[in-house]
Amino acid sequence: MTGVAANRLRGEAELRVGEAAFVLRPSFAALVAAEDELGPLFALVERAADGRLGLGELAALFWHCVEGRPEALTRAAVGEAVVAQGLVAVTPALRVLLGQILQGR
Repeated sequence: MTGVAANRLRGEAELRVGEAAFVLRPSFAALVAAEDELGPLFALVERAADGRLGLGELAALFWHCVEGRPEALTRAAVGEAVVAQGLVAVTPALRVLLGQILQGR
């Protein structure tokens, strides 16, 4: 949510979409929704480790993890933000989320 800082101790990361910053929180509900769409999370982590994580998969994981997702935020905007910033810029957020998937809190 805009104006709220991500808490790395809770396994949160930040994603900028336009001028707004959103907290990515890998909650149980968010990860279940991501897994329903993307398949087993361990396989997702393996694909990421092998450099085979697709752009759509990355955007989907971020989409499901946006905390308190406002109605005005679209999935397409999340994907466009990833493309606009580039993979290098969003990799730290991905690393935090994947770390939480593997290690938990």
